[in-house]
Formats: sequence, C-alpha cells, structure tokens
Amino acid sequence: MNVRRNRGHWSLILALLPLVVAAQPRQLMSSARPVTAHVASHTSTTLDNTRSESIDIETLSIMPLFGERPKTAEQIDREIHFLNDCDQNFTSRTEASEFFAARGWDYISDGQLDTAAHRFNLAWLLNDRNADAYWGLGVVSYQKDNLPEAVRLLRKGIDAAGTNVELMGDLATVEIKQFQKDHHRPTLDDAEQQLQRIVTQDPAHAASFQKLSLVSYLKADYDKAWDYFHQARQLDMSILDLSFLSDLIAKRPDPKGVFK
Repeated sequence: MNVRRNRGHWSLILALLPLVVAAQPRQLMSSARPVTAHVASHTSTTLDNTRSESIDIETLSIMPLFGERPKTAEQIDREIHFLNDCDQNFTSRTEASEFFAARGWDYISDGQLDTAAHRFNLAWLLNDRNADAYWGLGVVSYQKDNLPEAVRLLRKGIDAAGTNVELMGDLATVEIKQFQKDHHRPTLDDAEQQLQRIVTQDPAHAASFQKLSLVSYLKADYDKAWDYFHQARQLDMSILDLSFLSDLIAKRPDPKGVFK
C-alpha cells in the first residue's frame, strides 16, 4: 500500500485484480485541513497520555470503532480527558477529527496498521460523521484481509459522505473481491449499484466501466461485459486490464472484433 501527500490530499492505494488474488493498484482520495505544528506536537503528547496501560483497553483502541461495545469507566474517563484536550487545542472537534484522520493515513503509509486504526478511532470519537474515519478503518480491515468488516465500514463511510465517487469505487472494489471469495450474490449486486451511481455522476469514469464489465462477467452476462469493456476502452485505453480481457475473450469473442 502506498499513501502520498499532496497539498492536504491523501492518495491511498487499494487493490483488486479480477478473478485472482493478486492485485492491481488504484487510488482513493480523502482530505484533511492542516493544523499548526504546535497543535500537532501537543496532540501527539495527548495521545501518549491517553494510551491505556491495560491490555484490554489497548486491544479495544485498535478495534474498529473501539469494538462497538459498552465502555468501562476507565475508558470513559480517558475519552473525556482526550476530548477536553482537543477542545482546548483545536477550533472545533470537526477540525480535530480531520487532523487525526490525516494522521491515520500517515500511519497506513508507514505500514503501522494498528496505530492507524487508533487514530481513525479517535477521529470517529471526535466526529462520527467524518467519512474518513470509516474509510480509513475500512482500508485497515482490507489490509488485514477482513473483507466483510472492510465492506461494512466502507458502507458506513458512504452513509456519512453521501456521494463520494472514490469511496463508492473502493467499496465496489472490495465487494467484488468479497464476492469472488464467498459468491454471495447481494454483495455483487451492491457493487454494481455503487458503480452505476459513479458513472451516473461521472460518465467519463473509465475505471468504473471496466469494473462494471467485470461484474457482468461474474454474472455470466458476457454481451454486457463487452459493452462495458468497450466503454472503458473508448474513455481510457491505459486502464484496461489485459488479464481480464483474456478471460473475457475465452468466454465470448469480442462482438466488435477489436480484440482477438
């Protein structure tokens, strides 16, 4: 996985290679407002102070959304102190949430998935409508090969974000991979819905047309698969998956005769 910082935006590599376990990279984007170096330094100290000495609390701190279970008095006390510190050092909890989400992407970039999960949890604690918190936790779950959890969290991110093309694309990508493992048809149907939403908003989104081609292939609708594949080709030849193309040709020759 690779995360790249660019003027406050974060590019995150998520992967899916059609029909096999290996992966091709794709990008997703999120953003966070910058804060001053003084705030960053103080908040880092605050984090160290809020880390639990209890193994149980440490485990909960890296579970998505703190495990979504009732909290102990000690956890509540630590959270109150953390929130009070953030109130003193940020202009709003929304800004603080964006800051901790941005740190989460940093830790993903460094391969520190547990630390990243903790930061995204803190972002969620500060603002449960921050789509990046769910998005980041979904990516952590994906990286840990927990696809059902990744799907669940990415869906929560979409519920918070409304319409976000990149997030919908990532959800569809993970859902397709999940379907390839468990063959649960509703998962594939939801992936198709997400991709249709994307191309409705952005008719030039070539990658989504190629994924729609893959969805149709997995549904054994090869004519539709070819239609979507050619739409992707007309928009951007560079994104075409030649391995998938070979599989599609094996099922049905190109009706347009472009690929042989």
